[in-house]
Amino acid sequence: MTIRVVVADDQMMVREGFSVLLGAMPDIEVVGEAVDGREAVARVAELRPDVVLMDIRMPEMNGIDATREIVASDADAKVLVLTTFDLDEYVYQALRAGASGFLLKDASARQLADAVKVVAAGEALLAPSVTRRLITEFAKLANTPRAPTAARVGDLTERETEVLVLIAQGLSNGEIAGHLVVAESTIKTHVSRILVKLGLRDRTQAAVFAYEARLVTPG
Repeated sequence: MTIRVVVADDQMMVREGFSVLLGAMPDIEVVGEAVDGREAVARVAELRPDVVLMDIRMPEMNGIDATREIVASDADAKVLVLTTFDLDEYVYQALRAGASGFLLKDASARQLADAVKVVAAGEALLAPSVTRRLITEFAKLANTPRAPTAARVGDLTERETEVLVLIAQGLSNGEIAGHLVVAESTIKTHVSRILVKLGLRDRTQAAVFAYEARLVTPG
């Protein structure tokens, strides 16, 4: 199945560069571009893409507000945030707004394509070690943590809580299964139940929740 992508960035060279790189992939199609967050929201409503590559710093409407609007609209599109800096304090805010992951703009063509596929599959971009480090930094930089209620955490079983902590540490389903010595299919079931119980969209939001619930402490 072809993954439909919208590229949102205020720099023409960046938009065109990403569009060319992704367009060369046999299973990815760039269906539209946007020059700012407001246009990105409109393109999502019009084109119904699977993934949006979203720059953060754009005129008219920034990527964080655009991500929030896209998520609030119940669109199926997953947002993959693009950033120039590997410690951009805004990225954590974007994850809280509902982004499914982030990618540095100096990523290779293969990394870009792989990131789009991972996010489109709902796995979210959490496995790489750099992501674990950045998630930790963004947790430290959060100005107004949105502390979950004890009741929401209490809805999880002991094993589900354990799986949630491992998700926040950046482990994949396979790695969690190996750590807990259970089948990967069992972990997939746990992850699905965690997302349903906590009302979250994907693994990235689950990781953010774990930090904000203090199940995982940055450092």
